[in-house]
This record gives sequence, C-alpha cells and structure tokens, in this order.
Amino acid sequence: MNARAKKRDSQKRTLQQTVKHTLKYYSLSLLTAGAAIFVALPVPAQQINGTPGSPSATVTIDGKQIPPPPMPFGGVIKESYLDSTPYWPPRVVPPKGAPNILLIMTDDQGYGVSSTFGGVIPTPALDRIAKTGLRYTQFHSTALCSPTRAALITGRNHHSSGFGVVAELSTGYPGYDSVIGVENATIGSILKANGYATSWFGKNHNTPAFQYSVAGPYDQWPSGMGFDYFYGFMGGETDQWTPYLFHDHTQIFPWIGKPGYNLTTDLADEAIKHMRDLNAAAPDKPFFVYYVPGGTHSPHQPTREWIEKFKGKFDMGYEKLREQIFANQKQLGVIPADTQLTPWPDGQAEYAGAKLPRWDSLSKLKKKLYAREAEVFAAYVAYTDNEIGRVIQEIENEGKLDNTIIIYICGDNGTSAEGTLYGTYNSLTAYNGIFDVPEPLQLLHYENWGSDKTYPHMAVQWAWAFDTPFKWTKQIASHFGGTRQGLAISWSLISCRRSLKRWALKHLRKQMGSSKSRLKASAWFTRLIRRMPMPRPSVTRSILSWAVTVRSTTTAGWPIRLRPPRSGNWQRASCPTLPPATNGSFTTLPMIIRKTTTSPPRIPTS
Repeated sequence: MNARAKKRDSQKRTLQQTVKHTLKYYSLSLLTAGAAIFVALPVPAQQINGTPGSPSATVTIDGKQIPPPPMPFGGVIKESYLDSTPYWPPRVVPPKGAPNILLIMTDDQGYGVSSTFGGVIPTPALDRIAKTGLRYTQFHSTALCSPTRAALITGRNHHSSGFGVVAELSTGYPGYDSVIGVENATIGSILKANGYATSWFGKNHNTPAFQYSVAGPYDQWPSGMGFDYFYGFMGGETDQWTPYLFHDHTQIFPWIGKPGYNLTTDLADEAIKHMRDLNAAAPDKPFFVYYVPGGTHSPHQPTREWIEKFKGKFDMGYEKLREQIFANQKQLGVIPADTQLTPWPDGQAEYAGAKLPRWDSLSKLKKKLYAREAEVFAAYVAYTDNEIGRVIQEIENEGKLDNTIIIYICGDNGTSAEGTLYGTYNSLTAYNGIFDVPEPLQLLHYENWGSDKTYPHMAVQWAWAFDTPFKWTKQIASHFGGTRQGLAISWSLISCRRSLKRWALKHLRKQMGSSKSRLKASAWFTRLIRRMPMPRPSVTRSILSWAVTVRSTTTAGWPIRLRPPRSGNWQRASCPTLPPATNGSFTTLPMIIRKTTTSPPRIPTS
C-alpha cells in the first residue's frame, strides 16, 4: 500500500471515529426507565423576557434547582403607593422550541400482541408511530404493573421508588411500601417546574392503596407527583362500564344516564378536550400528556361492535396462533432470523412440570368458549389502540404533531396469565381462589362475554401465545415473556438528523475522494453539528437524567437510518451491538431497518 493510500485510510478512520463518537453523544435514545422524551435545547443564562415586573414577564430556568430559588423583589416599596413600584415575579416557561410530549402505555400486553411487533391484532396507531419514527425491540418492563409505572415516571429502579411489588401488596418495608419518596422526583414534577402543562389520563397504580380517599392526603396522588390534571381510575383495574373514576381528587360517575358508556372512549374524549382547552388558552405552552388506559388489563370489556369484528378469528387455537405470530415476527425482522420458538409447556423440567392443555385435546364446547375469550381480548386491544389513535390525531389537527414526541409502549408487562387455565367470566373468582368455574356457568355468559354483565379474563394458554416468542407471562420477571415490551417513538426532529445519516452512509461506506472533497465534507459535517441542539445546563439536564439515570451503564448508538426510504417496504429490527445494562431494570438498543417483500398477515377487522 503506497503512502497516499495509507494516508487516505488513516483520514477515513479518523473521520469514522469522529462521526461515531459525535453520533453517540448527540443521539436520541431510550436507555432505561421508560423513554427518552427530551433532547438538549440550548438555554441561556436566566434572563427575563418581556417587561420585568409585569404579570406577563417570563423566565426559563437553568434546571440546577427545582423548584428554582425565589427571585428577589425588583420593585420599590415606600410609605406611599404613589412612590412605590409593583413587581411580579416572572413566570417560568420552557426553552423556546421545547417539544410537546405524549407518553402512552397500554396494560398487560406482551411482545406478540400488536401487529407492529408481529401480532395478528391490528394496532394502526402503534403502526403509525413506528412508521414515522423508530421501533425498539429490546425494551423491558418489570413484569408487574405498579413497579413498571413507578420506574417509568421516576427514572429510578422500582425498588428505589418504593414499588418492589404492586401497591395492593405493599409490605411496609423499604422498597416495598408503595410510597414514592421525596428523593424521587417524577417526570411530571420536573416538567411542571419547567413550565409544562402536565396531565395524566387513565390508570393510576402508584398511589398507596391505603390512601384511596377523598379525605387525602394527596401527596401520593397524581397532583402530588407533578400532574396538574388527572382524569382516571385508582388501582390496578376497574370496570370499564362503571369505573372507579376520579377527576383530580373528586370521584365522578359519568356513566349515569349514558347508555353504552365505556371508559376507554371516555379517556380519549377527556384527553382531547383537555388538549383543546390548552390550545385555546395557551397555544404556545408545551404539554406533557401521560396517557395510560386500562386496556388490556382484565376485565376485558370492549364495546360490542369491536367484539363482532373478531368473531371466528381465533378458531385455529392458541398453538396455531403462536406459530403465526412467530412467523410474522421473523418476517418483520423484530426477532433474529435464526430464532427458535420456545417449547410449549408440556410437563418439561424447564417449566417445573407446568403443563398447558393442547388445543386438540379440548372438547368442542371448550374450543368455542376459549375462542370467545380471545376474540374479546383482541377486540379490547384494537379498541384501545383506536382510541389512542384519536388522541394522536387531535395533536395533528391542532398543528402540533411536528413538534411532539410520541412514545408508545405496548404493555407495562407481559400478557396476563391471571385468568386461570380455563378463563373466567368473572376474574374476581380467580382472585378469591376459585380457579375452575363450572363450564355450564361459563357458557351462560358466552353471548355477553365482555359486556357489563361480565368481568372476564382469558385462559393462560392465550397469554402464553400472545407473549410469543418468549417463555412465560406477566409476573415472571426471570423471562422475557413477562418483561419484553414493544416500543415505538416518533418525533419530526428525528428526521432533521437524516441528512447526517445520509452523509455518513455516502462518505463512510466507500473510499473518500480528493482532499478537496474530504475537506468539503468535513466542513459540512462541522456546520451541521453546530446547528444541532447542544446539551447545556438547563431544563434538559433534569429531563434527560429522568430518561437515562436508572443507574444503567449502557451507551447509546445511532440507527443506520431513521426513516425508511421513499419506496419499498422497510421494517426495523434490533441492532445487537451494545452490552446490556449492568445495574438497572430497563435497557434498550437502537434500531436498524430491514427490507421485507410483503407485510405479514394480520386479522382484518372490516
């Protein structure tokens, strides 16, 4: 190799390393306890905007202390008001250009539930986020509701946040008392202190069960966690027809006099109304909406029209369903091509002798009943995703979609196996130790399964299938069936980095040209980086620390491409290049995309 070629290779390696380290530093990545929802926005030294002392004056804080220390009075006080000058403290506002944030998480949905990750149940809202953003294939939960949610909103390990177990089973010992201590600021508190409008819609499973009282105290309610507005239910589950519902601190009963009322739709209606009110009152004020509907935790209670869409769709049985999901996942590239499907529990030692009945061993009546259970569950999944889609559409209708980070987490743990081996028309029976409801009694509720006359759950076998390709289910933290969740994130600012990826692909995958072209490319790179938001001490530091400091030591890489090409059917798959977290309950990896020739099959709903 001549000297010129060696010099060219040396320059190429240097440039590659520069790009690699710069992209690692500036990338938007979800690393740990939930989702990275903010990117560095430059914040100048605290400077009052507007007329100092006027009620309309604002200030953006540096984020070093929340709440910020009081600003000194800047007016004049004399013996007479004629000689005095009033002075209002400036109102805290986020940095200019701060994005809106919509954080969505569904309930009890394993990796194989959504169509976005190979499932047969259509989830177009999640598909939409994945297609316009990134699809993450190695995001993890804690295998239980309360712990995952505590870790998500605090950015801390769930034991550090008092939720080593669900709220109803708290023990009163450190790490298990269901109390989020003052040392654990929530993302709601951080954003509220920096001028965001914060709201929470849906499930609240992070208030101690012994504090469910209109008498308070409210420091462990959403309002005490930094959320200005709460519309949702308390506890792990609720009846979707007659929910245990609260508006802030007041219990409400909106279903009275409203035939056909369902909480799943009501939550979307209220979130849309709230965003419209915010847009009318303060269109420039960014919002943080934490949207966590009850679907698909039991009871599975979608509306009748959604159930009808899935009639007969699961007559093939849970084993065939599992095989179909597995094939879809390989086709999408959301699992490696050489993945082997975990064996069905058939008494093996690896399952401690656990055995699930084969579909072909069931009677015709059992097959009919079990298929109905899956139809209602699928309807609940699709119904919940549809209402989430309405919330996303409202953001677009308001013209704010381009500057809104949307994070959609499919499930707070794996699919629930709490419905017993047989399923039940009333899941409270299983909670009280009745695991085998007589079949004739079950069949009496076949037609109204999922209605306000039932409180149903499905058989364990379906849960196992919907956690494909992994072993086990919700509650089992030792296996991915309990902890692997589908995740998609979109934000139009991500696409602003596409030119950088395009340049990197163009100039780093082939030999560099002349010295002139190298200098030109390097100068272009430098100009682009200078235009990228810089991480400085600001609101960003606090928010980013929520996203990345659950004591994880993983580092962030950069996707090969952030959006699919304009033509062709592209899907994303995991890029297995980074080590797992060594100390922390959440970790994810960045994504690459793969081209597929056809879309995997899913159940049509019309």
